[in-house]
Amino acid sequence: MTKIALAQVAGGRDDPAGVLDAAGRMAEEAAAAGASLICFPEQFVTGWSPRVPPGSGEPLGGPHTAAFRRMAKKYGIAVVGSIVEEGQGRRPKNTTVVLGAGGELLAAYAKVHLFSPDGEDCNYTAGDRIATFVIDGTTFGLAVCYDLRFPELFRIYALAGVDCVLVPAAWPCCRLHHWKTLLPARALENRYYVAGVNTASGPGEVYCGGSLAADPDGAIIARCGAGEEVLFIELNPAAVREAQKSLPSLSDRRSDLYHRLLSKL
Repeated sequence: MTKIALAQVAGGRDDPAGVLDAAGRMAEEAAAAGASLICFPEQFVTGWSPRVPPGSGEPLGGPHTAAFRRMAKKYGIAVVGSIVEEGQGRRPKNTTVVLGAGGELLAAYAKVHLFSPDGEDCNYTAGDRIATFVIDGTTFGLAVCYDLRFPELFRIYALAGVDCVLVPAAWPCCRLHHWKTLLPARALENRYYVAGVNTASGPGEVYCGGSLAADPDGAIIARCGAGEEVLFIELNPAAVREAQKSLPSLSDRRSDLYHRLLSKL
């Protein structure tokens, strides 16, 4: 079993130091409760924005990643955080980073699907690869917010053998019913755990939390309200193997046929 924590914290552009202080208290609480990993929402330090100036962002070893590294080492817990990563061109990436309990960089994942309705695709560079890492014998994958609407990505993670996909997000109140539907659906169709951590309610109430985790049967096993909260989940990789064996939809796929059908589109 692997115990993890979802840190539903309110992000804000006006007080990043205060947000990091709150995050540190959550990490301390999670470590004291025996969690091996704590996951924070998308761009929680500054608040998610689809519009960033050209040339902005920080390297993977920049100040926000350094803050997550200090947090991980201080409390002895793996930290999943979010940064605006500088790109090779003028557009940055919306990147999730994972720092191990010793401060080592375990994974970095750039958001693959950018939210075009708000223009994120015009201001960021999309990622082009998955990211996996292992904590206490449990294999994790990473997705970010809008990625949740694309089942292809989650199927790739299933084929890569993950036990749980973590989904940091800044998902608005107006579409929260989509969030509550899609997280269990992605878990059920792939027969693994999915844990989504959303931004807590804050000024203007654009966000209203609702972080939750679903098991390989698509059953919701833990959920948050709207405010700031640390949610704990216990993951059992053996349950993933058993679920995939008892209903072998992954092995019954017709990948050869899918490729032929796609080639004709």
